[in-house]
Amino acid sequence: MYIAIEGIDTAGKSTQITQLKKKFPNAIITKEPGATPIGKEIREIVLKAKAQSKKAEFLLFLADRAEHIKEVIEPNLDKMIISDRSAISGIAYALIQGEIATKDLVTLNDFATNKIYPKKVFLLRLTKEELEFRLSLKKLDGIELRGSEYLLKIQDAIIEAAKLLKLELIIIDATQNIQIITQEILNKIKDNHD
Repeated sequence: MYIAIEGIDTAGKSTQITQLKKKFPNAIITKEPGATPIGKEIREIVLKAKAQSKKAEFLLFLADRAEHIKEVIEPNLDKMIISDRSAISGIAYALIQGEIATKDLVTLNDFATNKIYPKKVFLLRLTKEELEFRLSLKKLDGIELRGSEYLLKIQDAIIEAAKLLKLELIIIDATQNIQIITQEILNKIKDNHD
């Protein structure tokens, strides 16, 4: 079963993936972008903000996604796959930029992924107050420096992206304690296995 953990910075994706790893020791743990050798190079290019065009940046992410699906996801579809982010994030960021028509976002992602998407997507949702509190506790990266309003727009866009791809999105309150969140995720995974 292929699942993805989505959420904006500080939502607790890494923490939950660490928790899930304990429950599924044989799971394939992966991430987008940057899970393959080519993906790492693409991620570097994007993080250094070398692309002047938003479309070029989007296409770089699609190239990473195509490689990720072919190298990591497809060969392991019979196993538990837990991914830190997925096509949903890519579409969410593109929706915010507003330079690519939504139908093109879907078509291009369908092309890059061979329509292989997570069976379940978990969004760890933060409130504005909690997000601002968590940001105040850490050294901010480039995305986080854009501020809480920007991050909350991405959080909304993640919900929109899941609808566009017609994927099952399970929204979890990320302000709860770690164990409760993990249990909610496990319950929803179990629903599928019963």
